[in-house]
Amino acid sequence: MKLRFALLLLLAVTFSCKNKTKAENKVEVTKKKPNILIIFPDQLRRYSAGFWSESPYKELAQGKGDPVITPNIDKLAKNGVVFTNAISNFPLCSPYRGMMLSGRYPEQNGIWNNCKKGRDYSLKDDIDIIPDLFYKAGYNTSYFGKCHWLKTEPLFDDSGNYVGTEEAPGGHYTNIYDTYIPPGKKRHSIEYFYQALKDEHFNPRVYSNIPETIEGKQDGELHLPKMFSAKNEANQIITYLKNQNKRRDPNKPFCMIWSMNPPHNPWDDENTDMQVLHEYYDQDKYAKIDKKLVVRENADLEVANYARHYYANVTSADKYIGLVLNELEKMGELDNTIVMFSSDHGEMLGSHSNTGKNVFELESLAIPFIVHWPKGVKSGINDVLFGAPDVLPTAMGLAGLKEEIPSDIEGVNYASLLLDNKAEKVTKPEAVLIMLGNSRGVMTKRYTLCVQENKKPWNSDEGSKVEEAYYYDNLNDPYQLNKIKLQTNPEVSKFLLSSLGALLEKTNDPWFKKKRFNDLIIYPTL
Repeated sequence: MKLRFALLLLLAVTFSCKNKTKAENKVEVTKKKPNILIIFPDQLRRYSAGFWSESPYKELAQGKGDPVITPNIDKLAKNGVVFTNAISNFPLCSPYRGMMLSGRYPEQNGIWNNCKKGRDYSLKDDIDIIPDLFYKAGYNTSYFGKCHWLKTEPLFDDSGNYVGTEEAPGGHYTNIYDTYIPPGKKRHSIEYFYQALKDEHFNPRVYSNIPETIEGKQDGELHLPKMFSAKNEANQIITYLKNQNKRRDPNKPFCMIWSMNPPHNPWDDENTDMQVLHEYYDQDKYAKIDKKLVVRENADLEVANYARHYYANVTSADKYIGLVLNELEKMGELDNTIVMFSSDHGEMLGSHSNTGKNVFELESLAIPFIVHWPKGVKSGINDVLFGAPDVLPTAMGLAGLKEEIPSDIEGVNYASLLLDNKAEKVTKPEAVLIMLGNSRGVMTKRYTLCVQENKKPWNSDEGSKVEEAYYYDNLNDPYQLNKIKLQTNPEVSKFLLSSLGALLEKTNDPWFKKKRFNDLIIYPTL
């Protein structure tokens, strides 16, 4: 009898322990922090995605959406939150990265122009950026793709290997527009580092601190994978997610940033996924480059002669994004991953007879921004004026790290808008600051203001006067065909110039510090 009682007691204790273990595991899974995945292809304009040609999005677009095939971006949009008024405050590669990564405007983060040979701009080492903050919060951190936040110096040998000195065998550049980020403070707590340099989509220059990803080479040694950069990076990311080289802690959440180069120029056969071009955009689909292919009414079709190549690389980027998202889904991690999809700036594609970016028109300023997190955020649409410095605080807010957001962050935490947190109010701004090397302005939901001085955007010297000041009425003139003089509507102009003055003061902008053009700009302290 005693033996029988002892056996029953042992079974009861064992069953209780098993149930307790299951309960503890369940609590652990429930409380696991969400992963963060920030994806931003280079030079992808807001309306270059298929979903903008469908309801309810097409009714909210400023002009027509491009006829581009993007099934994976479309899926993110339809199952996530689409920001209809996201902008690049400074539509240029390095300044955007400085703001997005740091949550601070250029005067505070150090980047006022593209990092390039002969320029001193560089992201400050002594400020915490996204990887630093998530690393401190217990995340594994990784970065794949283009960096472009460090001063470009001739610290390489003639084979592109980093030697850290200008003295022989140093004295060479690996790329005049970008450079390798060495270990230490400049790498900002990125544990798993896989950097790709140069705008050659089938010949990226790769540096990594993970030898097995670069054929056994060491950190700082040049690797040439000879593969379409988006495909190469997607493969590397999937290897990381599967943890095939045991380089991350599977019990930790991850914070990953993926900055792919396509669809950035060059737009030619040698730098385009031609298989995709032939499948979707070749002459059997579009006999010529006309308004069926380049749909925006302000576009010069001759200037937009690269439309097939641009769209092909957008679709190709979408394909490789899909591979990564599918892997997350297979792993059971997609629902618990906050995916932020965006771009550093847009692409003119012939609009106003321009190519590229670095201008104040919508095609340059307007960027996509989608937040996809099935476990935490309901799908929908948000019209908040969302800028690059808002990415950092919003990501931290969504991840439950609101208290860890540094006090000097200048962006706004909009997590409560996405989480439908009625207890925590956040005010939507009426205007956001936009800037170029020679211009300042604001964007509202209706207007775009530009105050431009008499200098080129890339010149470091100050201009001597205002060369042009105007605004667009984006509601009545969606393709921005008519520049409106400020004296046309003094009430609107006063609001826009007052908003500009207040934002220049708030961001400690050099124009504010010197009270530049104070006969026009309405500064709050004057």
